[in-house]
Amino acid sequence: MTTASNGSQRIAVVIPAYREAKHIDQVVRQVRQFIDTVVVVDDCSPDETSSIAKAAGAIVIRHEVNRGKGAALKTAFIKLKEMGFTHGVTLDGDGQHDAEQLPAFVAALQEPEVMLVIGNRFANARGMPFVRRTVNTLMSWLISRICRCAIPDSQCGYRGVAVANAAVLAAQSDHYDYETEVLILTARAKGLIRSVPVRTIYRGETSKIRPIRDTVRFFKLLWRI
Repeated sequence: MTTASNGSQRIAVVIPAYREAKHIDQVVRQVRQFIDTVVVVDDCSPDETSSIAKAAGAIVIRHEVNRGKGAALKTAFIKLKEMGFTHGVTLDGDGQHDAEQLPAFVAALQEPEVMLVIGNRFANARGMPFVRRTVNTLMSWLISRICRCAIPDSQCGYRGVAVANAAVLAAQSDHYDYETEVLILTARAKGLIRSVPVRTIYRGETSKIRPIRDTVRFFKLLWRI
């Protein structure tokens, strides 16, 4: 049984993808056991990400140039609005996010006026690399202070987002700093932010985050907004 619709809500899953041919078939098929509609935005992958995702049952939008994760998420939410969806649950295409936890996001989105639900990997951080855990803890502390609300895991990409959340398209960032900007803009607009515990599956893949480049972008974001 899927949970694509829940009362007046229509919920789809959004997957920004770049070079995910290895995992995207399994990710899409697992997600569709819980939510029917899956929108994959292929950010100009040089592999077969698009064709594999489409064969697995996803709606696929392809960027003709690589624009970044944030740009892919904005493209997806424009599509959800056109299709009449009220919420999107975002997760990564590499299989690190457990599809079985989608119902927890759907349940959290039922709370009136919730604009954003973010996964909390620190509820069970077993297996998270030490350096990543340390950096994420420090960044989450800083973002919590900026947002003036507790955000245990500000860097988690597993999220439930209201299409009506103006921050989704107002955020100017196009890369990994986009998700932080959406958090801050949502908090500034007094939008309700909730967290749900999630399990993350680590397989030893190399992260697409580039520490120096993306840290510079992060601090530029804080200076800009």
